[in-house]
Amino acid sequence: MGEKVAADRFGLTDRQRYRAKLRLCLEGLERLLREQRFDRPRGLMGLEIELNLADAGGLPRMRNAEVLERIGSRDFQTELGQFNLEVNIVPHQLTGRVFDQLAEELRTGLAYADRQAREVDARIVMIGILPTLTGEDLVSANLSAVDRYTLLNDQIMAARGEEVTLDIQGVEHLRYVSGSIAPEAACTSVQLHLQVTPNRFANVWNAAQAIVGPQIAMGANSPFLFGRELWRESRPPLFAQATDTRPPELAAQGVRPRTWFGERWIDSAYDLFEENVRYFPALLPLLEDEDPRVELDAGRTPALPELVLHNGTVYRWNRPVYGVADGVPHLRVENRVLPAGPTVADVLANTAFYYGLVRALADDPRPVWKRLPFAAARENFDNACRHGVDASLTWPRPGRGGLASVPAVRLVRDELLPLAASGLDAWGIEPGDRDRYLSIIEERCRLRTNGAAWQAASFHRAQAAGLDREKALTAMTRRYCELVRTEEPVHTWPVGP
Repeated sequence: MGEKVAADRFGLTDRQRYRAKLRLCLEGLERLLREQRFDRPRGLMGLEIELNLADAGGLPRMRNAEVLERIGSRDFQTELGQFNLEVNIVPHQLTGRVFDQLAEELRTGLAYADRQAREVDARIVMIGILPTLTGEDLVSANLSAVDRYTLLNDQIMAARGEEVTLDIQGVEHLRYVSGSIAPEAACTSVQLHLQVTPNRFANVWNAAQAIVGPQIAMGANSPFLFGRELWRESRPPLFAQATDTRPPELAAQGVRPRTWFGERWIDSAYDLFEENVRYFPALLPLLEDEDPRVELDAGRTPALPELVLHNGTVYRWNRPVYGVADGVPHLRVENRVLPAGPTVADVLANTAFYYGLVRALADDPRPVWKRLPFAAARENFDNACRHGVDASLTWPRPGRGGLASVPAVRLVRDELLPLAASGLDAWGIEPGDRDRYLSIIEERCRLRTNGAAWQAASFHRAQAAGLDREKALTAMTRRYCELVRTEEPVHTWPVGP
């Protein structure tokens, strides 16, 4: 979805032609896999972070076009809402002191972007959902002025045929009706990419699916939406409902939602691309001139543009990605589970935990996905989103067989952190880097805290001090922004406005 598209109307035959082209792309992908044309393993990882713009008081600022013009770097791009930006870090080899290198690059880039934002009275804020957002902020007029967002909004709303209803029951209950997909813009995430060979793809994707619960339990940072305290990580239900193309009748029939956890462990990357084509109608049936058969017969690498575009409109939490670099195709697993923030140190701790744990589980001769039902992994995701660091998760009993319900902090501290450390060793990460960032996860377990827990506790402290709901949220958000600037991880922050 990063490419510019034209907001044209689609005719009656466009989706039929597009469906046929998608089938050609799938055949091309299958041939590339069969002929083993993919890039050799290089241990490449990538990182993207979605950001918010807020004023000095923590209120959203609709100024991303001006801020991007001032930044003047291709590393920073527009996002769905006018109060959103995205920063993309160039791929790095997952070895040595890569996390410290990433930390330095992120701090330097974000500090520069923040200086430019201040020129238009805005600040850069890394947070899953900006707590001060209101329904008046999340309207179609505040979508970024980019054709692809207008077209995506129009097509989702047309497919749905009625307004979007948000209905999230958490600590409090939120029900909200929107005439556009604009509420999706409230969700800002961290996306972790890992390039993998085709023969490793299924193991890596299955491992990534198995650990989404622990990831969210440790990294939750989105407890508020429209002034309501909801789930500890409210992004997933918000995103799922804001992008849902199904009216209630189709949902009741069991039609799969566009934001999808999936329903089974896989055997190959092809499984996921094929499911995306089989289950989901095209939202953006934009045809290109490329014929994959001609490209392959000529010894060239097809870009498979229709498949890539369609894949970008199916919002799996672990998404398969096909790409071409220097004429050579490659596959990536894109992990889209984590919220942004709070600090660079926290983001890199979540990053190290993910890459280490995925490596260890993908290498394990007794794969966790052979012992953990897929439905249990999905339930773990839901429980972690609802309860954050206080969640209990289902996990295979070590050695004895069977399943057990385990507090997330105990599971992570006793079993998953040692696995993540061994996985980082397998990547060749320097011990100092490994210990520095995994120790942040360990401290969150010890103190039973993360970004969401800090936000909720500080909000309630402000209310106890006599502030009304709106002022308490604003005071908490302002204090959050102040503490981010200390660059100290969230588990060290004092609670209170």
